[in-house]
Amino acid sequence: MINRKKTRQIYVGDVAIGGGNPISVQSMTKTDTRDVDATVRQITLLKSIGCEIIRLAVPDMQAAIAIGKIKSQLAGHSIPIIADIHFDWRLALEAINQGVDGLRLNPGNIGAKWKVREIVNSAKEKNIPIRIGVNAGSLEKDLLEKYTHPTTEALIESAERHIRILEDLNFYNIKVSLKASSVIKTVEAYRLFSDRFDYPLHIGISEAGPPMSGTIKSAVGLGILLAEGIGDTMRVSLTAEPEEEVRVAYEILKSLGIRKRGPELISCPTCGRCQVDMRPLAQKVEDILKNIDKPISVAVMGCIVNGPGEAREADIGIASSKGMGLVFKKGKVIKKVKEEELLKTLNDLINEA
Repeated sequence: MINRKKTRQIYVGDVAIGGGNPISVQSMTKTDTRDVDATVRQITLLKSIGCEIIRLAVPDMQAAIAIGKIKSQLAGHSIPIIADIHFDWRLALEAINQGVDGLRLNPGNIGAKWKVREIVNSAKEKNIPIRIGVNAGSLEKDLLEKYTHPTTEALIESAERHIRILEDLNFYNIKVSLKASSVIKTVEAYRLFSDRFDYPLHIGISEAGPPMSGTIKSAVGLGILLAEGIGDTMRVSLTAEPEEEVRVAYEILKSLGIRKRGPELISCPTCGRCQVDMRPLAQKVEDILKNIDKPISVAVMGCIVNGPGEAREADIGIASSKGMGLVFKKGKVIKKVKEEELLKTLNDLINEA
């Protein structure tokens, strides 16, 4: 049983974050925000596979204005949109004007205090939260001089500065992230921050990498934090299509028993008893399961002698041997079929479940 750290509750659109609410899964579009049709298609796909919050890059005024068109085309497919803003206060104001549901910006990078006040007043009026996003790769120059490199304390001090700016303007509708490409540094920063503050936390490993190595780094880092009860919303950052980020995020949550969305695939690592090539078989089953939302567990085993027993906790499964295979439920064999009929039989059982 994981005991979640108690944090304040805020809302991004209609998604509650913090306060013990379910850990929400985010991603970021990888289209040009100014290409409204392409961005809408990507958001629609992401929502269909369980993404709950979407962040858009807003590099210029044209992108900020496009948010309104994107929101309009998404009518009926409600999903909160966060605008990612750097430096230019006018982009934040326009994004709010276009109906964005949240901002990701660091107030200390906006400039004069009156510019920050303008953003805060507009965000207050629309009840829009601001995520302070501290990143080890873009810390303030004086902090880098003070600490000589991006230490965990430097990350915390940067976050404190930005928080203080907003709190001085009586703005508390805040969530915070403290990301680094280093797993250890990221974990330490979130631990320290979580001990000192009760603002809800957006967790992630920055620039985690391509699918394989990025998934491993994210699973290790986010898995540690989540197991310690730290984190209220999350994004897995991969050099891959954004839907892969969403799938990996749910697999991490599922592995810890925090959230169950979609199926769980159990497959044996193979050994000398195997008489079939398990890798393509397991891959084909994984491909089938990608479009399934049901929270079922499916096993693919390579040994008809021990396979059903070893995967007895799976809802349904197959155990293959040369020329034939067994179909089982909860470890009990229900059918023997030809090897070439295994996948179809399994697919039918999944659809019936």
